[in-house]
Amino acid sequence: QVQLVESGGGSVQAGGSLKLSCTASGYTNSSSPMAWFRQAPGKEREGVASFYTISGATYYAVSVKGRFTISHDNAKNTVSLQMNSLNTGDTAMYYCAAAGPWDSRYSLRSDRYNYWGQGILVTVTS
Repeated sequence: QVQLVESGGGSVQAGGSLKLSCTASGYTNSSSPMAWFRQAPGKEREGVASFYTISGATYYAVSVKGRFTISHDNAKNTVSLQMNSLNTGDTAMYYCAAAGPWDSRYSLRSDRYNYWGQGILVTVTS
């Protein structure tokens, strides 16, 4: 049984930083893509960043490009999202996703992922 558990969320002032971590258990397809998504109140779920473990390639939404960094630690079996220069627009529930598409063109689409964490709240205040 695959389980993804997010941690590291909380409240931070605009301009600050937070690091989210996702610990995976029971996940054997470690070569498949993993990603972070987010959903703000009244908005659709948005792909934030994806990571391809085989190639090491990363992909980011335009809204977070240059501010967020996704990484994968095989030893700890975790996927992290370092978020810098946060603004109020980043306030959302953040979700870890696993077993994504092999085609990177669809790596930020939520319907291409098979496993999901419960989500963790990030609040950015002004």
